[in-house]
Amino acid sequence: METTVIVSGFGGQGLLFAGTVLARAAMAADLEVLWIPSYGPEMRGGAAACTVIIADRPIGSPVVDRVDILIALSGPALERYGALVAPGGLLVIDGTMVEPPPSPDFEVVAPACTTLARAAGDDRLVSIVALGALIGRRPVVDPETFRDAVRAVAGAKHPEVLVADLEAFDAGLASVTRAPVTL
Repeated sequence: METTVIVSGFGGQGLLFAGTVLARAAMAADLEVLWIPSYGPEMRGGAAACTVIIADRPIGSPVVDRVDILIALSGPALERYGALVAPGGLLVIDGTMVEPPPSPDFEVVAPACTTLARAAGDDRLVSIVALGALIGRRPVVDPETFRDAVRAVAGAKHPEVLVADLEAFDAGLASVTRAPVTL
């Protein structure tokens, strides 16, 4: 098993943090992991992304020409990476900010990431909401393993936002496990 995930959007949406937590959760599950950040010189608002490759065997190459799962939290991110989603893959978009592509040959889920992040206490948690949706549809790691990774990463540097991070993840998870939005 090898799964390639791209988490993409604008700087300030917690994309690199989300990728770090996903990678940490996969390592805790004794999986092989490769994490590659990509961002421009802007502090906030510029394009940002990270690629996380998760496998049960050594990862042969960091080159990505198809992705199994794409999180696109902005229209430009979907435009840039949307064509890379493999048939049968998964696209997670922020249903409050991004229009789904017409007639995809992959699954699309569109939780209201911005709204759910705001309800959890911080707009920057949209990527954690999206990861909840991802794990709800494609459990690349167990939800509790992911929560433990959030506790380890966020709790170490910013314990004041830990509860909000966990609430955002659970909101994303619940958004697709209770009533999936499949387009």
